[in-house]
Amino acid sequence: MNPFCEIAVEEAVRLKEKKLVSEVVAVSCGPQQCQETIRTALAMGADRGLHVEVPAKEYESLSPFQVSKILAALAKKEGINLLLLGKQAIDDDCNQTGQMTAAFLDWPQGTFASQVTLDGDWLKVEREVDGGLETVRLKLPAVVTADLRLNEPRYATLPNIMKAKKKKIEVVKPSDLGVELTPRVKIVSVEDPPQRQAGVKVETVEDLVAKLKESGRI
Repeated sequence: MNPFCEIAVEEAVRLKEKKLVSEVVAVSCGPQQCQETIRTALAMGADRGLHVEVPAKEYESLSPFQVSKILAALAKKEGINLLLLGKQAIDDDCNQTGQMTAAFLDWPQGTFASQVTLDGDWLKVEREVDGGLETVRLKLPAVVTADLRLNEPRYATLPNIMKAKKKKIEVVKPSDLGVELTPRVKIVSVEDPPQRQAGVKVETVEDLVAKLKESGRI
């Protein structure tokens, strides 16, 4: 599981343990292997899973735009009032899904959350910004994205891993939600960074200056 999403799952489970939410539903989009990730969330304490099945070939071009449309459609279908996501994936680092999901739903959003406090129909989110910490108050329903310091996720115990195998995972297709997966972004190329040349050790300052002159640096 993406580390930031794991933090989001942990926060959802903690809210349920405090009896502030009634149910935790874990969602993942992708091929069959995604169910392993959902099982991890179920072992952590989620009640049930939703697998939005996307074939491997289409999954390669799946972008935050399509994922956010899927999440927004599921939020409406399930009648939920709080969406907790990781702030970003650690492979593409897009940091877009939470924000676009909130836009599709027209819900308030609290991004980069380092503390979440639920009080009735209101949510107080302490978020990390460049200048320090900012606190926002959101009216539910809302979207929150988890930052690194929101919590430390628990390890799933063996009994909970066994229980997770019996929990329900519902499988739906994007078409069932009215979401079209036609890609809007085309990857033109992916290139490795230039390989660094080996360094050279010098014995004296004079040698260093000579080497710099030789390479045209001075």
